[in-house]
Amino acid sequence: MDLSPIEIKANIEGDVAAALSALGGSSAPTTTRRIWFAEDRDGVAEGRVPLLDGGVIVRFRIGGSQDDLTVKLRPCTRQQLVGRFSAPFEAEPLTYRIEEDWSGNRRVLAASSVHGHPPGALSDAVKPGADPAASIGAVQDRFLRACAPGVRLDGLVALGPVLSTKADDVPLDDLEADLEAWSVAGLDFLEVSVRVKPKDEDDAEKLTARAERKQRKLEDAVRERGVALSENPESKTRRVLTALAGSGQS
Repeated sequence: MDLSPIEIKANIEGDVAAALSALGGSSAPTTTRRIWFAEDRDGVAEGRVPLLDGGVIVRFRIGGSQDDLTVKLRPCTRQQLVGRFSAPFEAEPLTYRIEEDWSGNRRVLAASSVHGHPPGALSDAVKPGADPAASIGAVQDRFLRACAPGVRLDGLVALGPVLSTKADDVPLDDLEADLEAWSVAGLDFLEVSVRVKPKDEDDAEKLTARAERKQRKLEDAVRERGVALSENPESKTRRVLTALAGSGQS
């Protein structure tokens, strides 16, 4: 079985500006974008997030050099990923990725189909009254039909915007980390992430051991700079979507 890259995340909340400064992100070039998520309209009206509960994330990122629309299954299983979607591929302007997602003690498999669009092309899709599902491409639609056949994409509403500020490849000891701050609905998060790519000589055990070493190194580097890691086990996506659904901010 092919090995998948591992994205390791460390989450920080509280004084995000101070954490960014301590980690060297405030002096790095940043990209600012606005992020929306599509959710089931009826569920949101009741303060629920049915798509997310079913392991489906539909995300719009607007700003920077291009817009993009991501359809992601997280968590998912290898058995779910069938046919063309059992392995990563590139089909410009679409990228299909399979990777492990590690945060603290939580390790899940994620599969995502990311479709790039020209700047501003997705703005209408997230306007009040718009149908966010109308922008989902044919390959992304096939991905969901094949790998999450029970998911319905009618009656969606866009939740957001989340203000995202991201700095890539920031030196952190001997690591290069991506720093992304999110702000919305009274919530402020900073996510610090590194990726571990499989090497030719890796088997699953070697890759896991290398990723575990890098996870410890990342968390130690954050703490050594006086920044506390969040102890909340929920992902920032779940916390943000739950807050937006509860506030009716769509």
